[in-house]
Amino acid sequence: MRIRASAAIALGLLSLSLSALLSAQVRAAKAPEIKAPDASWKVPRTPWGHPDLQGVWTSDDLQGVPVERPKESGTRRFLTEQEMKDRDGYVGRIIQSAETGERPKEGFWASQKGVDAAAVPANWVEFARRASALTSLVSDPPDGRIPPLTEEAQQRSANQPSYTNMRPQSYKDMTWYDRCVSRGVTAGFFPSIYGNGSEFVQTPDTVAIRYEMIHETRLIPLAAPGEADRPRNSSKMRSYMGEPRGHWEGDTLVVETKNFIGGRLAITFAPYSEDLTLVERFRRTGPQTLEYSVTVNDPGTYTAPWTATFPLTSEPGYQIFEYACHEGNYAMRNRLSAARAEEAREAAAGK
Repeated sequence: MRIRASAAIALGLLSLSLSALLSAQVRAAKAPEIKAPDASWKVPRTPWGHPDLQGVWTSDDLQGVPVERPKESGTRRFLTEQEMKDRDGYVGRIIQSAETGERPKEGFWASQKGVDAAAVPANWVEFARRASALTSLVSDPPDGRIPPLTEEAQQRSANQPSYTNMRPQSYKDMTWYDRCVSRGVTAGFFPSIYGNGSEFVQTPDTVAIRYEMIHETRLIPLAAPGEADRPRNSSKMRSYMGEPRGHWEGDTLVVETKNFIGGRLAITFAPYSEDLTLVERFRRTGPQTLEYSVTVNDPGTYTAPWTATFPLTSEPGYQIFEYACHEGNYAMRNRLSAARAEEAREAAAGK
């Protein structure tokens, strides 16, 4: 979350509209141009010689890029010149709305009806600073489409809690994201409407990745030079973020993660199974860019593996603040209370 968040907290007695206006003006500052590195640029290194990935990286600039590629784009990885102009115009209009403090009239924000009605406070929302030319986040298969779900996964998907369930009977009818339990490994990198920052911290034998939204931190043990990945724990020991093991292949950090708790969290449309294996690759491609790639291999959920590839960017002034998801999660109580009140009102009307 950008620095604007601290102002919203410190000046909490000001009206929400004023906070949104001030924050939007900070958020919409002109984006510095990302230039291709010149011939003299080299991957920076830590004092112990590893490629230096440290700092905060964000996927804000990927907002507007679909996970799956529209069928009309075929196997094109990038937009045409006209499509790029259209997306440039879209991003420009969103930024202009931010500069004036108005709610954007397009995309996600247009669907939020009513006075200050939104999934998050207006002063939290973040926008792309520039349009991305990618047609989709998915890079393989070549058509940019996620392979079909297995029959087992379709059933899991039909039975999972829904974010749009406005009549939950208990907390179990709400998603793990609603309940501030976890968003999973990939959700921290795939762009959302806010909270897209990830902070990397390195030591000689570990890489830590701290996600902004839901304040999760992954600790990735690294293999020693010339050795295989560090041994894993028993497969009976599972977690929402899985058990990662990392090693360097040249200047690329490769992370393989297994031992997930299956049936709870989803990467896309259905909760993944306990067979899920993620292979992530992180590679510096310029002073301001970190290429991220993740291959999803889950035979219990997808009929074939698939890969998403996209750049994360550094953003001057971006800081990660405390998320405090549980502490401020009044939706849990309010949705249950509202559902019971509606049921009582309907019962009274029926009598």
